[in-house]
Amino acid sequence: MIFQEQILQGIPSELPPKKAYDAKDDRAPRRKDILTPEEKKLAVRNALRYFPETWHKTLAPEFYRELQEYGRIYMYRFKPDYKLYARPIDDYPAQCVQAAGIMLMIQNNLNPQVAQHPNELITYGGNGAVFQNWAQYLVTMQYLAQMTQLQTLHIYSGHPMGLFPSSPDAPRMVVTNGMMIPNYSRPDDWERFNALGVTQYGQMTAGSFMYIGPQGIVHGTTITVMNAFRKTLKPEETPAGHIFLTSGLGGMSGAQPKAGTIAGCITICAEVNPDAARKRYEQGWVDELIDDMDTLVARARKAQRNGEVVSLAYMGNVVEVWERFDTEDIHIQLGSDQTSLHNPWAGGYYPVGLNFAEANSLMTEDPKAFKKHVRNSLKRHVAAIKKHTSKGTYFFDYGNAFLLEASRARAGVMADNGTDFRYPSYVQDILGPLCFDYGFGPFRWVCTSGDPKDLKTTDAMAKEVLEAIKKEAPPEIEQQLQDNITWIAEAEKNKLVVGSQARILYADAEGRQKIALAFNDAIKTGKIKAPIVLGRDHHDVGGTDSPYRETSNIYDGSRFTADMAMHNVIGDSFRGATWVSIHNGGGVGWGEVINGGFGMFLDGSKKVDDKIKNMLFFDVNNGIARRSWARNKEARFAIEREMRRTPNLKVTVPHLVDDDILNILD
Repeated sequence: MIFQEQILQGIPSELPPKKAYDAKDDRAPRRKDILTPEEKKLAVRNALRYFPETWHKTLAPEFYRELQEYGRIYMYRFKPDYKLYARPIDDYPAQCVQAAGIMLMIQNNLNPQVAQHPNELITYGGNGAVFQNWAQYLVTMQYLAQMTQLQTLHIYSGHPMGLFPSSPDAPRMVVTNGMMIPNYSRPDDWERFNALGVTQYGQMTAGSFMYIGPQGIVHGTTITVMNAFRKTLKPEETPAGHIFLTSGLGGMSGAQPKAGTIAGCITICAEVNPDAARKRYEQGWVDELIDDMDTLVARARKAQRNGEVVSLAYMGNVVEVWERFDTEDIHIQLGSDQTSLHNPWAGGYYPVGLNFAEANSLMTEDPKAFKKHVRNSLKRHVAAIKKHTSKGTYFFDYGNAFLLEASRARAGVMADNGTDFRYPSYVQDILGPLCFDYGFGPFRWVCTSGDPKDLKTTDAMAKEVLEAIKKEAPPEIEQQLQDNITWIAEAEKNKLVVGSQARILYADAEGRQKIALAFNDAIKTGKIKAPIVLGRDHHDVGGTDSPYRETSNIYDGSRFTADMAMHNVIGDSFRGATWVSIHNGGGVGWGEVINGGFGMFLDGSKKVDDKIKNMLFFDVNNGIARRSWARNKEARFAIEREMRRTPNLKVTVPHLVDDDILNILD
């Protein structure tokens, strides 16, 4: 098979011809021209390390032109000719089946149906990279094809450093992304060192090879939106006919309309990139496309009047929607934003007053002017939101650094005390106390057979496990279990699969372990045809330290520390993970978060049963323990319950101080 031969070859033995790409491709934004002339030469020198000296004279000017034109050296010439998608696991050339599973996951992350900018190896978020360039992809795939059970592949920010001797019980792969010395972790540091080819922004699941398309964020957004409506509507009301207004239809944010429909509301999502809006419409993730504000106003009124459940994509700027809906007195029940504001100066947020093409030109031709436009836009954005919240709209930051960047733009998002934000993070109000503190978080799996029948089988098994747990569950977690039982029961109907045959739900440690053990037994008995890859989003109970998102409901002063994420990835590595990853960056910005993830390969063996019990237990309870120590009452309930069930678990719990004792200290 030509595909297998090319994987085994790695860097081609003969220099391939230059490639011409379709001008209609959705390309990554041109990056900032930040390197000095000497640094640009260093970037080219670094890139040429992957290739024989006889090619350097040809490639040097080509790579230099890429750097000048795109701000990065992507090595387009070396993009493979075969299609990139998650093939059935038996199609991959490999000496150990775990390595074949990793290759499958890498190719899923780069599938054009999944990836935001596949030519630039970017999966989502505008800069969430799987690799920095195509040479890294080729060498990594070759190493994985050669790997045995006695080796571990170490990857430094996309660069495959090499296969090192290890043991069958060790992870098959260790991945790091953007792990900078702290004083070199500002946004311009990422621009500089990424342009030099020595680091990358792996986001969360992009650089961990664990992205499964928009389904993951659909689920998280569904849970968030349902609970936001529960907070704001009367018990007898339903979300039907009530508006959820947000923005962004990119790699992650594109999930919002589908989630709103599942939650049962009117979703209005603004997107300035017409190609992104059309892509989501063609994929069935949004019901209607609208490019005229008067039409949007009329359609929104009709949907409210008729109590509809519908998703509307407005091809324009969300600031204009907020402002016009204010003058038209159209009530917005819920409001948020999911543009990539962690990357505000390079395409993450498009300012009002400029169209898509104008903004893309200005951000590279006059970065200072573009930055001014962004800050002014954020001020208008927040001013319009404040008018709606004064009329009863519930606005929440959806973990994209909206409030952080708005505060830096002096956009009026600070509370009267000058230190807190006027609006909550969705973790503070919803996912933190309702999910993370109890151990519920994004548990996902991929059927490596590629067979939808296997996925259907796993859906039924997961539902059965959760229903059995719910029968014995305490009242505190009954709603969380029921929401996920409903989700998994309707998952196939909602057509959530993009790319690999994958699924996600929220479960606690008990649920994750029991579901995984059931899968492993089904693989052993042949009920499921091929192995399963388990993982999770880093956006979870214990995987991520992010003061403006995952750990925004940590109030003991430790939310700016990253011990939990580091212990999580180290602890997972020796308890049974097939691969582990640790990143700087995440969804809220370079230098703002440390997050870790894992992949676990289920092959039906008894040894994997033991790994499931040890690793999945620690992965969740490490986070609950930290949250309990921060005095989160839900987490303390969860960890004390777990210690009663697991005598071998001993966790330090806090003694609570009476406020009256502290109040006299003044």
